[in-house]
This record gives sequence, C-alpha cells and structure tokens, in this order.
Amino acid sequence: MTDFLAPARLGQLALPHHLVMAPLTRNRAEADGTPTPLMADYYAQRASAGLIIGEAATPNAVGQTYPDIAALHTDRHTDGWRKITEAVGAAGGHMFLQLQHGGRVSHPATTGLTPVAPSAVPLPETIFTREGHLPAPVPREMTPDDIRTTVADFASAARRAIDAGFEGVEVHSANGHLLHQFLAGNTNRRTDGYGGPPEHRVRFTVEVTEAVADAIGAERVGLRISPGGTVNGIQEDDTDTLYPALVHRLRGLGLAYLHLVRADPGDELYRRLRADWPGTLIGNPVLTDLTTEAVARAAREMLASGSDLVALGRPFISNPDLVERLRRGAPLNPLRERYLMYVGGADGYTDYPALVDLRDRP
Repeated sequence: MTDFLAPARLGQLALPHHLVMAPLTRNRAEADGTPTPLMADYYAQRASAGLIIGEAATPNAVGQTYPDIAALHTDRHTDGWRKITEAVGAAGGHMFLQLQHGGRVSHPATTGLTPVAPSAVPLPETIFTREGHLPAPVPREMTPDDIRTTVADFASAARRAIDAGFEGVEVHSANGHLLHQFLAGNTNRRTDGYGGPPEHRVRFTVEVTEAVADAIGAERVGLRISPGGTVNGIQEDDTDTLYPALVHRLRGLGLAYLHLVRADPGDELYRRLRADWPGTLIGNPVLTDLTTEAVARAAREMLASGSDLVALGRPFISNPDLVERLRRGAPLNPLRERYLMYVGGADGYTDYPALVDLRDRP
C-alpha cells in the first residue's frame, strides 16, 4: 500500500506527497470576480498540499453562480490570480485552477444576465443572491452559437490561467453546473447532437475539454466529474453508461488527470472507471468523520483502491497545516459553523490556527 505522505508525480510535476487540496468555493473575491489579497493569504497558508486546485473561476460573466465568486475573463482577474500563484509558489506549492460555468445555477440579481443552460429547465430550489434567497429563474436554452462561444470562453480562461502562473486547469463537469447539466437527462432535453443518448450528452464536456487541451496542452488539463451526484437538482438515470461513454471519448487525449468526486472504492462504477482511465486518477473520498484517524484511513483506502492522488476538501479548510498534522498524528481543528465557509472576511478563512500557532499561545 502506497504511503500517502510519500512523494508522488503528476505528469512532469514532482509532488511532495499524494494529498491534493480540492477546489473549494469560499466567496471571498471582489464583486466583479477579482481575487483578493486575503485569498492569497489563504492559499499560501495551505501551500504544503501536494497540489492545490484553486476554487472555481468562471470563464465568462453569465457563468457566475453566487455573489463574490472568483472569475477569469478580464485582465484584472488575471492579475489578481497571479498574486495568488506567486504567494503559493513562494511558499513552495503547486496550483491548478478549476474552471466552472454555473449554467442554470445563477440569477440576474447576481449577474444582470439571464442564465443559460442546455434546456429551459430551472433549478428546483431557491438560489442565494445579494438580495437573499430568490426563486431560480428559467434559464435560456443555449443556441449552437452560445455553445461555440462558451467553449471558446473556457479555452480563453485556460490561457489566462497559464499567464497567471497556474501549472494547469481543471474543467469542472460535476456538481450540477453547466457541463454536468449537459450530461444529465433531467436538465438536458435537447433533440440535437448535444441531447438524447449518452454519446450525445457527453459531447459538450468533450468539446470544452478538447478546446482547453488545444489551448494549453492536454498535460496541463484535468477533468472533474461526480457520477451519480444529485447536487443542484441533478438526476441521472444512466450513470453506469454515461460516464464510461465520457471516459471513452477522452481517454486518448493525454489529460493530466481525471478527478472523481465522492469516490467510493467499493463501487463497481469507480472500479470500472479506474480500469478504463489510462492516466492519473484523483479520488475524492466521502468523509463522514473529520478526525486525523478517519482522514488518514480514507486516504490510504483511496490509494489502495487504485487512485493515484487523494483530494481532500473540508480538512484543508480548517487545517492550513493538514499535512503536518497527519504526519504527526495530531488532532485536527474542528470545522466552524457552515455559514463561515461562504461569508466574506478572515473569520473561518485565514484564522484557523496551525500547530505552531497553538504552541506559541500562552
């Protein structure tokens, strides 16, 4: 069994260990999506992760989901992210950036724009805006021109990410956002080449991923998926055929990795995707207990089941020195009230103590 604290590789990147900081929406950007100095502090604190996958950044204005979400489609955005990669690099870390379009998970009260989606099927719940929780609007069905423009926007954002100092990007096709909306039958009711059978519904994710790979090199591109996920009103009736079809279309592209959300080593589909995917697989385990022992056990189980790297989310939120805590077997900081995860400011963001901070306290 591979020790999760042993050195690892991701393509040409030599990583100090097998633990990856998963992308985590934290709502600390400026209103226009520009990353802030506080975000640079947050990521630099966690630079001991083997790889940091930066939080979802939208490739265009209509793709914004909630207030204060980061973006990457203007020079100001690029400059803001560059300050973050410089801070992480100075601390010895490596960063990819996740690119995410919210699709129907958006609201005109946030963006000033009508959301777009594969079909005119609204989110079956309210959505948070600066005006509070509001009923989700009916999105506009994307035209072929919309699709082509959005694919180009992803490629442009990927080029900006490399210019900003990231070592790669992750295409987000999970958790009920736009690409996942094309995959799922309940949100994709199209009758053209992007709808219907699984082979058609994977087309948009494939085209976005290929365009991003063409823009910056496939070895710098990862893809995140959440088979069977139900976040944001998603329902998949054909998960077991849908994702093998997607992997089949992308397996020869030479991507940096495939990232599985809520990966279950005991699940048959997980084992099939591991067998079908020829490259690096990042497994994001289900954690019901945020203790040192539980996190370490989950990491070992993911590696033993065939994952090459292990992505952790909440443990990195509350433990800037998570790797050192796991190395020593030290207790983990408890995660604070959930609302602090998504409210601006340092509270519940950059003020979690490291072991050295605790040692120096009177």
